[in-house]
Amino acid sequence: MDNIIKKMIGDKKEYRDQMARVNVLPEDYRFVYQKIQNYMWSFSSGSGFDMLKTQYDLIDLFEDGAAHGKHVLDVTGEDVASFCDELMQGNKLWTDHYRKRLNSKMNQKVNK
Repeated sequence: MDNIIKKMIGDKKEYRDQMARVNVLPEDYRFVYQKIQNYMWSFSSGSGFDMLKTQYDLIDLFEDGAAHGKHVLDVTGEDVASFCDELMQGNKLWTDHYRKRLNSKMNQKVNK
């Protein structure tokens, strides 16, 4: 139980540290980051803390883009949703659960 509490506290601190980095980004980067974060978390499965690595990668990418004077949509591309989907590849998503369940039910019923 002690380890679980320490992990939760550590994860929350890590999240706060990430948000401190986001808060110093230019306004358009912060806006897009917030929208991407909301999008990603709406698909996250379980505790969602596996998204922290993805968020770190996104912050690194945005910091680099801002440092080089790039417009935020030059970093993400015009199709931000597709950009997000690519970022989330490999993360646990709630849609994965539904895909597995659908395939399982179909295979049970219509077993080839």
